[in-house]
Amino acid sequence: MMKFQSVERQSFFTRLDFRPKLLMVFVVSIIAFLWESPWMQFYLALIVIAACLLAGVRWSYIRTILVIMIPFYLILLLTHAFFNREQVMVLQGYQLAAQLSRIFTIPESWPLVGGGYATWDGLAYGLNVVFKTLTLTMIIPLAVFTTEVNNMIVGLVQAKVPYKIAFIFSSTLRFFPLLVEEFNAIMEAQRLRGLALEKMGVLKRVRTYAGVAVPLILGAMAKSQQLEVVLQAKAFSGSPDRTYLHESVLKSADYTLMVFFILFFILAVYLIVAYGIGTFGGPL
Repeated sequence: MMKFQSVERQSFFTRLDFRPKLLMVFVVSIIAFLWESPWMQFYLALIVIAACLLAGVRWSYIRTILVIMIPFYLILLLTHAFFNREQVMVLQGYQLAAQLSRIFTIPESWPLVGGGYATWDGLAYGLNVVFKTLTLTMIIPLAVFTTEVNNMIVGLVQAKVPYKIAFIFSSTLRFFPLLVEEFNAIMEAQRLRGLALEKMGVLKRVRTYAGVAVPLILGAMAKSQQLEVVLQAKAFSGSPDRTYLHESVLKSADYTLMVFFILFFILAVYLIVAYGIGTFGGPL
């Protein structure tokens, strides 16, 4: 089962302050949205996944994410290949749909879908969307899993993020492992009663997981109410004027990474505007 995790070994990323990681997430996310080229998106996603592995994020976690996302990605590819024509025509500068490169055409005799056709242009744009979402999905663990929650709060506050928002973010990260443990406990109890998920079909397995959602939601509500009572008892105000046990000091490596991502962002925008690199149908 997929578990919330933090990396277990020290690396370059674990020694960084959270602020350059926050800038990294911001810059990579913006570039992922700006680029429309499937090749550029592929390279960006590959670099992010490689960075996750170097930082100590387990391959089992990445593999689980990929397995979960495969059905979604297949639907995206089919949808864009068959239906995304107007957008790719505008991006390619085509005037007629006949200019699109067809992969195959469904015979006219087929009911409902007869005459429909898939295009290479739509499939290419679908790959762009797939790699875009993969990059956005994997850049978050690269920043979050390599940072302790306490250091994350201090980094967010020193980055001028309101303390209440930083507290909500950190509480969510602390809350998620509890939900995962409770989910695993519920599923283990079901297995002890003779439930065999491995022998179930997809639909029956989905119904089983849906049934688990009720006690899981009730447990989450109970824990959130307990947290609310504790905060009220401590007169929580959300004021950033407090003493922090953990320090957050930017070092030379942090400044170097921040400068690198600022220059990377400027270069990416310049290449898009000046040479069309990163655009759909562009040089790359």
